[in-house]
Amino acid sequence: MAGPRTTIILSIPFMVIGFLLSRAPYNMVTLPPQNTWADGPMKLITTPQFQTKKTDLFTAGATHMALLHNSILRGYNSIYNQASLVLDQDKNDFVGYSLAWYKFVKSHHDDEEQTLFTKIEELLKDDKVFEETHKEHEAFLAGLAEFEKYLTGLKSPADLSGEELLKIMKGFQAPFESHFHSEISTIAKLSDHPNTPKEGTPEQAAASLTFKSWGKSTVTKAGMVDVVPFFLLNLDRTVEDGMWANWPPMPAPIKWGLINIAGSWHAGWWKFASCNAAGQPRELWAFQAAALKAEAEANLKP
Repeated sequence: MAGPRTTIILSIPFMVIGFLLSRAPYNMVTLPPQNTWADGPMKLITTPQFQTKKTDLFTAGATHMALLHNSILRGYNSIYNQASLVLDQDKNDFVGYSLAWYKFVKSHHDDEEQTLFTKIEELLKDDKVFEETHKEHEAFLAGLAEFEKYLTGLKSPADLSGEELLKIMKGFQAPFESHFHSEISTIAKLSDHPNTPKEGTPEQAAASLTFKSWGKSTVTKAGMVDVVPFFLLNLDRTVEDGMWANWPPMPAPIKWGLINIAGSWHAGWWKFASCNAAGQPRELWAFQAAALKAEAEANLKP
């Protein structure tokens, strides 16, 4: 029979799991959007596969990139639309959420430049296909760096000025939005490149596997407890007639764990996300919190 000490030791993992699950995003009380949501000011992208019904190597690659980009765009929009409304008690979490977005974007950019673009250029034997894309990256990187510098330079989260943050965001919004849309068109058009492998060939299968592997690793290696939950909690599974309800492809328990166990580490951040743990669009927290505050103040009046 186990002694008290053994019982306590054996119970610790269950206590930790219980604590994490008590903070999991699936426990958040969310509402359907009733105010400004995360589909603007930056316009979301229609995926090439939904638009054209094609399934070739580069149409599929551009589509998966569009889905990833849309998570980033919803993230930007969710920050932009809540920045001036965040209550003082929520500013610490909002700064964390905003910096998770920055980390997501910076890691995505670096991984494209260092890995994906190089692989595609090698496949096509053409080092010119991303010339314009490289220029587009340069157009918003200074503004992105200013965004991160402002947030990390705050003496305290309480010093956050929504107006100042919006000013910085507006400074790089146009080139950022333009690039995130045009990159999808650039990749999709590679279907017509003379060196693109023919469908059904071993070369095409190998290239498809390479790109799928990059897609799986690019988010997870950026950060399991910050970037991964950010990505998944800004994926709208209802878009395009539910075509992407099970994207990215992974076992449901794994996806659940990435959202709710990994997501519990920075639990407070995810109340600002655009979607709930089930991938449904949710009322942005700053609007919900403002309504709750107004209701509480009204109840206090004699």
